[in-house]
Amino acid sequence: MILGASSFAGSFSEIAAELQSVELYMPKLGIYRNSILQKDILERILDELSVTDLQTSVHAPYFADAPTYPKDVVVDTANMGDREFRLVRESIELAARLGSRAVVLHPGRSGNDYETSFYKMVSNLRILAAYAQNCGVMLGLENKEGTSTGNMCCGAEELVRAVKEVNSENMGVTFDIGHANLTCGGNNLALRDFAKTIAPYVVHVHVHDNGGVRTGQYDGDEHLAPGSGLIDYHVLGELKGYRGIYNMEVFSMEDVRSGKALLTKVIEVQ
Repeated sequence: MILGASSFAGSFSEIAAELQSVELYMPKLGIYRNSILQKDILERILDELSVTDLQTSVHAPYFADAPTYPKDVVVDTANMGDREFRLVRESIELAARLGSRAVVLHPGRSGNDYETSFYKMVSNLRILAAYAQNCGVMLGLENKEGTSTGNMCCGAEELVRAVKEVNSENMGVTFDIGHANLTCGGNNLALRDFAKTIAPYVVHVHVHDNGGVRTGQYDGDEHLAPGSGLIDYHVLGELKGYRGIYNMEVFSMEDVRSGKALLTKVIEVQ
């Protein structure tokens, strides 16, 4: 098992002092201006990364209506045009360049007609999976939190259905345990069943905590340090045979260290 953290948790050097991996969070690396990749800025960031021994994963742009999310990199995988495909392809290309273990994609929005939106998403994901195959990159479709209306692929069966419909060796599941906890209403037995259902498809894991209920801030998706909410992380034991990255999606190095202490008690670090 490999422990990692998202790039918004701290500097590369700080993360490297504690962990083995960093997830490059593309929307907030500061590398886009009006949806255009600023290659000079990206190269400076990669120079900083190159002096560490960190492994990598990449989080592609996605849909968000939060005021803190950059509007020029919004991607709804159920409603994609040339700009959106380019943005995701750039994440895939970067992952290929770095030898990253996974590229995280979010599912699309349901709109007014769920089934139509679902199959538009599947069609778009097939195109992206074919591109990822050509690049030698694995995609991980992430489960979203059921506390936010309009999200697709919140439930385990729905997520597996999408991956099966795409039917690509280069697409699996990113298991977001915090989102699943919200979908399961903080019920650890339901969360365990969720993990069992998706376990054969998991290629990447996101780890963070919450109270298991919808709140006025981010629909309860608080991204707390592991151990600060309701989740029993022994549920990760249901991911039989998984040897990939457990990426902590938290906002500070203090939370990284706290989460690391808990996770190393629960799962064996290789």
